[in-house]
Amino acid sequence: MPVLHHSDYRAPFLLQNRHMLTIYPSLFRSIAPAPYRRERIPTPDNDFLDLDFSEKGNDRIVVILHGLEGNSTRKYVLGMVHIFNEAGFDTVSMNFRGCSGEPNKNLCFYHSGETGDLHTVITYLQTLGKYKTIHLVGFSLGGNVTLKYLGEKGSQLKGVIKSAVAISVPCDLKSSSAELEKRHNIIYMQRFIRDLGEKLRLKEQLYPGRIDLSGYNAVKSFRQFDDRYTAPIHGFRDALQYWEECSSRKYLHRIQVPALLINAVDDPFLSKECYPYDLASKSSCFFLETPQQGGHVGFVKFGVPYYWSEQRALSFLQEA
Repeated sequence: MPVLHHSDYRAPFLLQNRHMLTIYPSLFRSIAPAPYRRERIPTPDNDFLDLDFSEKGNDRIVVILHGLEGNSTRKYVLGMVHIFNEAGFDTVSMNFRGCSGEPNKNLCFYHSGETGDLHTVITYLQTLGKYKTIHLVGFSLGGNVTLKYLGEKGSQLKGVIKSAVAISVPCDLKSSSAELEKRHNIIYMQRFIRDLGEKLRLKEQLYPGRIDLSGYNAVKSFRQFDDRYTAPIHGFRDALQYWEECSSRKYLHRIQVPALLINAVDDPFLSKECYPYDLASKSSCFFLETPQQGGHVGFVKFGVPYYWSEQRALSFLQEA
């Protein structure tokens, strides 16, 4: 049953184009910084994670996971921090390895299917002993990590995670990577490849001889990048194996806590495989909502403090 057929999001009149909805928030949205307190925690493999807490003395907390090459200061993250703080939640914005302003220690960094670090954060929150409920909100890559983790753990998370929302998620990595190779997405792809290359250059300094950046300018797609770097660095045979094992779509049927996936129909990054109506229709816990508009992590609203996606995430976590 949990296919939500009637979404109430409508894009502003001046932002009917999906690319405008995608680009507008990062360029033009004005939002205050969050009152973060940074805490560094160790990982089981002797690395570290930087967590940015926004605490209001509440007994419930939302873990927020950013997208590819994002961090805790991205506007979409800050919007969630503010709306949940106002509604009586603490938040912790998790910076993936290498995304907090300092390279992580190990050769490996983060990828679309790395759920071990999320588990480390949740385990740490449990040890604090002050939160009655833990909730998750993930964007894009962070949304894939969120959904994959929920499916991997299944019933083990009952009583641990109360509910979750994932927004603009490429839950089928192979087909969404092909979608991003299309001409209309060239600007996004160029930016991703450029930013990932900068991260690899820092890694090359830490691990001379372990990363080969010769000819990096010829890398134009995620398939090329993942074949050459993501897969071998993280123990996969090639990009195809990485995509197959790390796509959250294959784990959705195992989710056992209330989880909402919001993917706009006009999202320029997503393929048809990223709208798993069949799986949601058979689940009692996995909900799917597909607004006709929204772009990729867009969902802009004018005249109110918060975007539609932030209001929707709050209402779902409060009701679940």
